[in-house]
Amino acid sequence: MAIQQLRSVYQIKVTLNYVQPPVWRRILVLSTMSLPGFHLAIQLAMGWTDSHLHMFISSTGHFGLSDDEFGDGNTIDENDYKVSDLMAVEGDSIMYEYDFGDGWLHQLVLEKVLSFEAGFELPQCIDGARNCPPEDVGGPPGYENFLEAVQDKNHDEHEGFIDWIGGSFDPEEFDVVVTNQVLYDHTGNGHS
Repeated sequence: MAIQQLRSVYQIKVTLNYVQPPVWRRILVLSTMSLPGFHLAIQLAMGWTDSHLHMFISSTGHFGLSDDEFGDGNTIDENDYKVSDLMAVEGDSIMYEYDFGDGWLHQLVLEKVLSFEAGFELPQCIDGARNCPPEDVGGPPGYENFLEAVQDKNHDEHEGFIDWIGGSFDPEEFDVVVTNQVLYDHTGNGHS
């Protein structure tokens, strides 16, 4: 007799490692969401542009897309898995790496397992803090240098970074309403 997979809502805290003060988001996703869908939800909630490779790292392996340039042949195809395959119990934690060159590591912690209710708009961001670093800034050390430069008009790289970023950058900026609009626009809240 087959056991029916029950759908739950996972409350997951996503924290960007090695950046102080912390950049983080608290998101709600279906336990049965595919890993590619989960990747997209993380990208949109954090503010990344999905311009680079990524990987989920758990005790059971590395899950992502196979890539000849960066792959070691041990990456498990993420298309065959869902969130509940990597996280199932409150307190479970995995890593998510984005942009292997910059090495943005995120800790993902399953904070709560909630009952699924019809009409629940998922994925959804319910809280967070601070702006996501710009793409291609050079990982945590590059981001630290970037922040110093944009905040100090006398810094040698100030004008170059201001031009590169398009005028201004507020590291404290985060708006949950805007984040949810982006999630809705790109996922249609299809409960996937």
